[in-house]
Amino acid sequence: MKKSILLSITALIALSALTGCTRTSYAIHTNDGRTIVTDGKPQDAETGLLGYVDANGVKQQINKSDVKEISEVPKK
Repeated sequence: MKKSILLSITALIALSALTGCTRTSYAIHTNDGRTIVTDGKPQDAETGLLGYVDANGVKQQINKSDVKEISEVPKK
């Protein structure tokens, strides 16, 4: 019985560790020199806007015409 509980706890901890490492951040470089770091990949909208979740977890949008470049932030 103890062995199955220990195995379950170990599996839960391993799963938690893997899900925390899979999120990728992106850097949006704007034409005016700002850099916005996003949590997850920015999403294109048909309205000409680029939607993203900022570092504080707040959903934001920016005009695609204001975006110079989007790059993936390398993981440490």
